[in-house]
Amino acid sequence: MQTSIITCCLFLLAQYTVGQQRINLWEQNNMPNTKGVILQDSIANERIYQVAEPRIQAFFTSSQENKHAAVLIIPGGGYARLAYEISGYQLAKWFNTMGMHAFVLEHHMPQSPDVITPHLAPLQDAQRAIRIIKQNAASWDIDIDKIGVMGSSAGAHLAATLSTWNQDVSAVGDALDNHDFKPAFQILISPVIDMGEFAHKGSRENLLGKQPTNELLKQFSLQHQVDAETPPAFIVHAFDDPAVPVKNSLLYADSLVTKGVSTSLHIFPQGKHAIALRNNPGSASQWVMLCEEWLIENEKL
Repeated sequence: MQTSIITCCLFLLAQYTVGQQRINLWEQNNMPNTKGVILQDSIANERIYQVAEPRIQAFFTSSQENKHAAVLIIPGGGYARLAYEISGYQLAKWFNTMGMHAFVLEHHMPQSPDVITPHLAPLQDAQRAIRIIKQNAASWDIDIDKIGVMGSSAGAHLAATLSTWNQDVSAVGDALDNHDFKPAFQILISPVIDMGEFAHKGSRENLLGKQPTNELLKQFSLQHQVDAETPPAFIVHAFDDPAVPVKNSLLYADSLVTKGVSTSLHIFPQGKHAIALRNNPGSASQWVMLCEEWLIENEKL
């Protein structure tokens, strides 16, 4: 009896104090797009190379500081790995200091041996993650209109896909299907956007394969998917980025503005493909302050 009480208390503490909690996205019998292969996590050097069970890692802010907002964070890694620490957990803890709950997505890799249709797997997990956050919004004290997404590099491509695609690829016939999967805002750091001339070739090949059709290339070139219902965007890129050309952010911002979507675009002279929470060169260090002010200005914080 005493053991049960202690276990219950620890569970409650995990729910209501600052900390991390793992939440799997799917039940064993309802995961879509799967061959049923049993996988093991593969993790090395603060990178996840294979995800056995897609999940979100929840970082809850304190009840005293809670601003009733939340963000789904998608780490970068070229759709081959997830840099979960530098573009995931560190950012989640920063959002917590602003009074926001943060959820780090650890999604299927497109080339996972478990996946049937590679290019849909990450998006299915991302849509499901948003739906889980919305389903629990009341119990987690979150305003459903203040749930957004953030991504870095290829993670920003997935965040922008989540923000622009209207196709439901994650419905499995359970109660979560009743919740919308669109975020209320998007924050993109050094984003992969284009799958054509300005593509990051590794991300394109890992997501779409070596010989993608023209239809797939256009579907996943997200400047072509923007519409008037796409959520407001905060975009950061370095002019000297050698991996993902800055033209990706420019193309996306132009499409957003053309469709009348509020957009805050920041192109910094330095930063290469390494803009992170800290240790950014020169004026790129200001993106953190600018992002927080943008969230306040857009009434998302």
